[in-house]
Amino acid sequence: MGATRRVGRVFARRGDGPGRPPDDVVTGKLEGALVDWGLYRDGVRDTRVSSYTEALDRAQRGQGFVWIGLFQPTDHQLAIIGAEFGLHPLALEDAYEAHQRPKLERYGETLFAVFKTVTYVPHDDLTATSEVVATGEVMVFCGPGFVVTVRHGEHSELTGLRQVLEREPHRLATGPGAVLHAIADHVVDRYLEVADAVQADIDLIETSMFTPRGWRNIDRVYQLKREVLELKRAVAPLTGPMRALATLRHPLIADETKNYFRDVDDHLQRVKEQVISFDELLSSILQAGLAQVQVAENEDMRRISAWVAILAVPTMIAGIYGMNFDYMPELRLKYAYFVVLGVMLAACTVLYRLFKRNHWL
Repeated sequence: MGATRRVGRVFARRGDGPGRPPDDVVTGKLEGALVDWGLYRDGVRDTRVSSYTEALDRAQRGQGFVWIGLFQPTDHQLAIIGAEFGLHPLALEDAYEAHQRPKLERYGETLFAVFKTVTYVPHDDLTATSEVVATGEVMVFCGPGFVVTVRHGEHSELTGLRQVLEREPHRLATGPGAVLHAIADHVVDRYLEVADAVQADIDLIETSMFTPRGWRNIDRVYQLKREVLELKRAVAPLTGPMRALATLRHPLIADETKNYFRDVDDHLQRVKEQVISFDELLSSILQAGLAQVQVAENEDMRRISAWVAILAVPTMIAGIYGMNFDYMPELRLKYAYFVVLGVMLAACTVLYRLFKRNHWL
């Protein structure tokens, strides 16, 4: 308890006015990283708690739990939080380095969860370099009497989540596990939104691909496939951790909360199947585009070959008469020139109609 008080003294009292930043954020060692914190008792935020140290003391005495939100903290700031709550060094290292796969790990009574967040990047027109899916990360430390969220990336926001939960005290009353579920539910709901937006892009690119000269859009298909793979990397690895949360026996996760986790897992499975179908569909579209390229090349080659065959006839006749022999019987005929031109024209016409009937021209 003494160590907790010593570390906690780096924070001063919170500001009282609305929108006024707490003094402990401005002068404390979590400056620039601490987004918000609060003590929750029986599902209600205790506004009578005037200091961070007091909130910690009450939480450690079993009088509710503390929820702390951090954004891109430094390793030193994470070390302070780790000392406060006894967090495992390996989990702290993962929380600092970011770029982790979605996972769920258990360190004693503390759960450490990593979520990949995604957001759809609006664009007027899909190009070969368009960014469609942007990602971020949210790490959650969930233990007896505390929840610590660590966000990385501009697209890792949990906008309004705390306020939504505060309007549902019956959920917060179940403890830190309710916050963990709310974050998981928020992340998976964003997956659903992004998947629907990507579906619209795929429909557009599929329509454009099967138009004349649609194979020119192959670079756009490839770029969209890369973005779908980015979405897949966020969704697919989360299925194992989410299934574990829905079945895990842990004092922080009430039986009622497990039911909510099962619902989130169901939504995640639906998104996963949808993303896999996106990947397969784009692969099929890409193959169709490559097939179109081959067909177009074959058609061009047939067209060139047909014109070469047509032009070969007058070239051959002109070549014969250009050999300048003295004794060529046709040279002295009065209408030989017009006869030869007529033969050339007739031969070319016959070949042209033949190739046209066989769809070579």
